[in-house]
Amino acid sequence: MLRFVLRRLQIALLVAITVSIVGFSLLRASGDIALVLAGENAKPEEVVRISHAYGLDKPLYMQYLDWGAKALSGDLGRSLFTNEPVTGLILDRLPVTIYVAVPALVISLLIAVPLGVLAATRPNTWIDRAALSFAVTGSALPSFWLALMLIYLFGVMLRWLPISGSDSWWHFVMPWITVAIGVIPLQMRLTRTGMLDVLSSDFIRTARAKGLSAASVMFKHALRNAILPVVSVAAVSLGFLLGNSLVVESVFALNGVGMLAYQSILRLDFPVVQSIIVFISFCYIFLTLMSDVINAKLDPRIGLR
Repeated sequence: MLRFVLRRLQIALLVAITVSIVGFSLLRASGDIALVLAGENAKPEEVVRISHAYGLDKPLYMQYLDWGAKALSGDLGRSLFTNEPVTGLILDRLPVTIYVAVPALVISLLIAVPLGVLAATRPNTWIDRAALSFAVTGSALPSFWLALMLIYLFGVMLRWLPISGSDSWWHFVMPWITVAIGVIPLQMRLTRTGMLDVLSSDFIRTARAKGLSAASVMFKHALRNAILPVVSVAAVSLGFLLGNSLVVESVFALNGVGMLAYQSILRLDFPVVQSIIVFISFCYIFLTLMSDVINAKLDPRIGLR
């Protein structure tokens, strides 16, 4: 098990370094940052001065090494727009984004896993068809459209829920619903497929032949093996929700990392945009690593690979 974790950790570090290099290089390739800072009508000597002041006249690999060394110590630079530390800006906005993503993921799992199990135990029935129809419909709904429909129905017509802000948990109900519906279909389909495969396995027939109760067979034996892909997808889904928070936060006026990314793109605030890209990518990598470890714990055979 320890060797498995160390091997996965090594792969995660290599991926993290690669992602940071790609993210750093793409932003530098998008244009001359010194020219953007100086303005379109700036004189050449002013552009040169700004380029030197920010170290943009150095070779690209030197710029990356300087940035990486500072990033390892927690210094992600300063915002070009507010001159505040980028680390502080992200950490100040992060709680709102987490408060949207984590409860939404929990809600999606509480709906998707039972629905997938129910559909698998009743294949080719109206329950199964209804679950699959819900999954197809949920996959087809754009997040921004669903968010606007929820605002119109529950915020404007019925006036049950606030349509913007983050003053109380009531303000997060519609964002939670919007985000959860976006990830439920995949989780439900994976649970259903996994349960169908496991329920047809020999060890399940053996468990039933031994006289074990239906609940014991279903939850102790079948679901434990069928849930492995769902754990992996749940971890990736959380990373997706953190990275895809821009749409939901923009529609519901939530002051999270997604809104910060949107504002920074409009302001051409390169240090903030670059740091958010790398931060979200690292979240993906960490969550994927954690899902591998959890799967290895649930299925010891994985740790032997």
